[in-house]
Amino acid sequence: MKIGTPKEVEKGEARVAMTPDSARALQKLGYECMIQSGAGDAAGFADSAYEEAGVTVVKTADTLWKNADIIAKVRPPRETEVKKLTEGKLLISFFWPAQNEELMKQAADSGASVIAMDMVPRISRAQKMDALSSMANIAGYRAVIEAGNNFGRFFTGQITAAGKVPPARVLVVGAGVAGLAAIGTSTSLGAVTYAFDVRPEVAEQVESMGAEFVYLDFEEAAEDGAESGGYAKPSSPEFREAQLAKFRELAPDIDIVITTALIPNREAPELWTEDMVKAMKPGSVIVDLAAEKGGNCKLTVMDEKIVTDNGVTIIGYTDFPSRMATQSSTLYATNIRHLMTDLTPEKDGQTNHNMEDDVIRGATIAHAKEVTFPPPPPKVKAIAAQKPKPKVKEKTPEEKRAEEVAAFKAQTKSQVTLLTVGAVLILALGLIAPASFMQHFIVFVLSIFVGFNVIWGVSHSLHTPLMAVTNAISSIIILGALIQIGSSSFLVILLAAISVFMAGINIFGGFLVTRRMLAMFQKS
Repeated sequence: MKIGTPKEVEKGEARVAMTPDSARALQKLGYECMIQSGAGDAAGFADSAYEEAGVTVVKTADTLWKNADIIAKVRPPRETEVKKLTEGKLLISFFWPAQNEELMKQAADSGASVIAMDMVPRISRAQKMDALSSMANIAGYRAVIEAGNNFGRFFTGQITAAGKVPPARVLVVGAGVAGLAAIGTSTSLGAVTYAFDVRPEVAEQVESMGAEFVYLDFEEAAEDGAESGGYAKPSSPEFREAQLAKFRELAPDIDIVITTALIPNREAPELWTEDMVKAMKPGSVIVDLAAEKGGNCKLTVMDEKIVTDNGVTIIGYTDFPSRMATQSSTLYATNIRHLMTDLTPEKDGQTNHNMEDDVIRGATIAHAKEVTFPPPPPKVKAIAAQKPKPKVKEKTPEEKRAEEVAAFKAQTKSQVTLLTVGAVLILALGLIAPASFMQHFIVFVLSIFVGFNVIWGVSHSLHTPLMAVTNAISSIIILGALIQIGSSSFLVILLAAISVFMAGINIFGGFLVTRRMLAMFQKS
């Protein structure tokens, strides 16, 4: 069978559904590969690269649609393209069936099968085919870059001779794949990053990436936010009001807002209202990744960048993955290649459209002249929402102060007890030991006490940087011990020799550790 990729007809679309590398993998499955001339130019893949990979380059889209048994593309097909489908053909692309019901029916009537890449179920086995996640990851990264390009100030804070520059404050609404990618990029650039999601179980992921999760003082949040599959679901009116109130509180202090909230097969929820935009500072930026589904911001205009009267830039572009076409095409083509691997279990170049397979059935929206959307629930349960951890009640200042006082009293009591025991032991020793020995012994005990409190009070993570300080203390110990070696008492001489030995180990060991640390920073 032949698998072909036409050139995308949507304006500004630079991605391509087949790359030279994915074509080589498809040929190993037994397929012949075809591509329309110029289909990969915008993504950086020349016709010559496809020819070297053994792909047949055809001049026109009509030729490709006529000769290919399987058509792989990125954007949903136009009506003119659906009319080119005939019985037995297979179309693989994004489709958005809930928004394109008439187009889906026309495709089914043609007798062709249609696999929608946006309908791949969220189960573990299908992660390698999850094109939505692949594209969302790129969109989240690119959203931060686009925001920085329009922000006009540093992301990270700086202290310079000309003054102090505060870090940017970024709020990411929605902690799905796109949101997490945006959080990672924002924190990497040094911004103070906050994130909100209706699913409290993602708080741990957010905080592990260096961002602060925005909690709501709302008891039903955990129940309202998540559903099977890890997607968000519509919130209750009470939760929505609490959410909007929190955003209004944050709006005056936030420099950049990136919204990513989407609900499957629904319009995007409105989360950033007009009054929030008006409350933001001049020069602030909003990037709305939900613009294609109506937008999370009230003022978003799809595929446009606008500047409000108070100087807030609102970006509603829907082509963020296409702005990184080479990377996006590589990932999307890999998703399709994995799908074709599942469709070709025998690796003989013949598809086996197994409607009993959870992944294939879930993604198929038209087959055997029937509309097969929506699919039944998968036999294997999708990624389940985790139960949120119980929220620890924050202690009041009075409670914290009471704990500090109790800890101080306990520590003081312990120190007094130790000092008392030590004093009694020294007194008892003084009654039986000669005066010359006691003079040296008291100096020895005080040295141990001072050294213990100086070194042990330092955090363990700082011990290596303070190696020079410990070496200095060890040097003093060696000098004192050398003086004591001249004593007439055998016990004093023995203790002094042991002191020299142990302090010497600390000094030489410290220099060896420091040498190894310096070697780590030397260029080879």
